[in-house]
Amino acid sequence: MTALRPRRRTRWTPQKVALLALGIVLALATIFPLVWMITGAFKPATEVNGSAILPSEPTLENFAYVFTQVPFLRYMFNSFVVSAAVTVLALWFHSMAAYALARLRFPGRETIFLLIFSTMLVSLPVILIPTFVVVRTLGMVDSYAGLIVPAIFNAFGIFLLRQFYVSLPGELEEAALVDGASYWRIYRSIILPLSRPILSALTVFFFLTNWNSFVWPLTITSDPNLRVVQLGIATFQQQYAADWNYVLAAATVAAMPTLLIFFFFQRQIVESIKSAGFK
Repeated sequence: MTALRPRRRTRWTPQKVALLALGIVLALATIFPLVWMITGAFKPATEVNGSAILPSEPTLENFAYVFTQVPFLRYMFNSFVVSAAVTVLALWFHSMAAYALARLRFPGRETIFLLIFSTMLVSLPVILIPTFVVVRTLGMVDSYAGLIVPAIFNAFGIFLLRQFYVSLPGELEEAALVDGASYWRIYRSIILPLSRPILSALTVFFFLTNWNSFVWPLTITSDPNLRVVQLGIATFQQQYAADWNYVLAAATVAAMPTLLIFFFFQRQIVESIKSAGFK
């Protein structure tokens, strides 16, 4: 019977203590706004501007008001439709583009990749007006298409998937080509199953990015029936500028899907970072 190894005691050096203290401070600074938002959502109007963190008399009236007096469910439905559609279409097109740029040989491949990669250096405000002009010319203003189509193309997803595909062993493709498989069959039957960790992480990234989108929906829509949740909260705040208890309740409801997604998919995010080779 093997003897149990004694546990190694952690040696607390001044550097480790300082890093631990810094980590605790950063964690509290990150969590405090979220805690303040959630507790404020349960406060009555007379307490929401007070200094106390916890409400003395918690109430659900704020949530009832949000769901009965404002079409908030419609806003959340719009955000879900846009986020889900962009996520599915982006993963489909990005994975195909990344596979072609990583595994296929054709003239101008590196140039095309550099051009796509260079768009990561351009921020949204720079291309906001040109994109709006194009979308208006195509007749997609005040429509789901106008909210979805421009958000599909994202150089980050293509770049991350390409880096992942480059790291895959080439023997898999060679064996499949010898067996008579086409490139489309290789992509569908070999590449996509191996891409599940990185695709899971990109799913979370794309969904959360579009769920929290504000500038582009504000630019492209004026129809109240097409308002997404973030735009709905902004207009709600302007309409009831003094009723912060209602605004905090709406923000809490809007934050719940993002927190649940991160809670259930955090393992996939960590695994995708490991498989992508980030150091």
